[in-house]
Amino acid sequence: MALPHAAPAQPIDVAPLGAALSGTPSSALFKSEGLEVMRVVLPQGKSLPPHKVDGEITLHCLEGELELSVLRDGAEQRQRLRAGQLCYLEGGVVHGVTGVVDASALVTIVLKR
Repeated sequence: MALPHAAPAQPIDVAPLGAALSGTPSSALFKSEGLEVMRVVLPQGKSLPPHKVDGEITLHCLEGELELSVLRDGAEQRQRLRAGQLCYLEGGVVHGVTGVVDASALVTIVLKR
């Protein structure tokens, strides 16, 4: 079964979830030929394991705090993202994300053709 996505020009609420965060799953918000946007919810201690995507991505922490790990030239770099902070990664970069405290983020992926 396909996940429902927003239609073009349809408003999408990406406000912080607050108390509803713990009961809200991650979800795809929309996907077009060249772009995909998701809300990722990561409770404290939960992770997205290291992975990579072909296209460029942004990770915008909407609430809470995330730890981003990036593998470059065989070395792992870690940094924290707090609410309101945005990070950009080039396509093909191995990265993982962990919830330091309950967090949600807006993830944008440029899809390569």
